[in-house]
Amino acid sequence: MKEFEKMLVSNVEFLKPFALTLTKDYESAKDLTQETLYRALANKEKYNVGTNLKAWMYTIMRNIFINDYRKKARQNVVLDHTSNDFFLDHNQSAVKNEAESKIRLKEIHDVITKLPDIFKHPFILFYEGYKYNEIADYLQEPLGTVKSRIHFARKLLKESINRY
Repeated sequence: MKEFEKMLVSNVEFLKPFALTLTKDYESAKDLTQETLYRALANKEKYNVGTNLKAWMYTIMRNIFINDYRKKARQNVVLDHTSNDFFLDHNQSAVKNEAESKIRLKEIHDVITKLPDIFKHPFILFYEGYKYNEIADYLQEPLGTVKSRIHFARKLLKESINRY
């Protein structure tokens, strides 16, 4: 394997969480990661040695995501110049079944209440929209401690919540 390819492979694990953040879907995230690697390999001559490879790959991924999003948005535009515009523009919507989301929300709240207080309190404040430094001031704890506790709370939540 060439040096550039080794560097790409070693940075692949950093791309996956970013792809999942962008797409909000595991399969789409895998596709986006593969497309990013393909484009990085296809454009390796554009990479300047010594620059941050991870940032270069993040930029490629973000650009692919944005371009695909714009392409899909253009494809969803329907132009109809006939006289029955009412039926195309008629707001027909399906009834959403909120039972599953309510069950999941209850499950998440149950898991949050079972967190140790040392993690629960900073996490709830963060969830409510407070910034790290505001939480640190409120709890009179160092900023790094607050960030660490919120990180561990998230980690415990991920381990505790059942995936369907």
